[in-house]
Amino acid sequence: MYIDTHAHLDFESFDEDRDAVIQRAIENKLSAIITIGTSLETSRKAVELAENYAFIFAAVGIHPSDCAEAGDEDYAEIEKLADHEKVVAIGEIGLDYYKMYTEKAVQMAAFVRQIELARRVNLPVIVHNREAHADVLKTLLQEKATDVGGVLHSFSGEPAFLDEVLKTNFFVSYTGGVTFKDPRGQDELARLTPVDRMLLETDSPFITPAPHRGKRNEPSFVIHTAKKIAELKEMDVKELAEMTTANAKHLFTLNI
Repeated sequence: MYIDTHAHLDFESFDEDRDAVIQRAIENKLSAIITIGTSLETSRKAVELAENYAFIFAAVGIHPSDCAEAGDEDYAEIEKLADHEKVVAIGEIGLDYYKMYTEKAVQMAAFVRQIELARRVNLPVIVHNREAHADVLKTLLQEKATDVGGVLHSFSGEPAFLDEVLKTNFFVSYTGGVTFKDPRGQDELARLTPVDRMLLETDSPFITPAPHRGKRNEPSFVIHTAKKIAELKEMDVKELAEMTTANAKHLFTLNI
């Protein structure tokens, strides 16, 4: 069984066939999906989806690209949502120095504020990191995010950055990017990551793996990422599935 630890099932690209997408995930041996909030609105939708489907769980939080519009009321509502029994993490939070939709100081303030929230409610964090490796890791350590742990999702960076992350209690997760003809180092990072520190994700509807490139991504496609990583690590894909599922159940306290 697989767990897709990062999907955005509330996005409008799923509006016409969301139930069918979820059914395909079940048919393809997914035991759980964590659908991720990026704003107050999408966090509410994530919780609603988790309420409607037994094997779907939610993360709530405000993405660095959305935090410029977030005020105190938004963060107060996120904290209320975090108390829901199906909410298993605070996320997606972090820093994005690639698109820079929000200035760095505002991103950092939102990141710190939500790490503080995660520590108050004792939930792990799901971290977005694009070209902000040093600041992300420094902030996680300074703000004691290691007290609750979490995952750096859609992991990227140099092997030296991976080494630093592995010194903490954080997990790293990989997407369909490892299957690309030009994986941009994702394959090497996956090869270097111990399986007991690894999670699987789709980040759907984005980063569609081969052989479905060009189509919308969906949770059932996580198996293609698993197969590629198993190939890279020269191990049986069933063993990889078992270990990454156990990791996800441990991090997110999933009673499934």
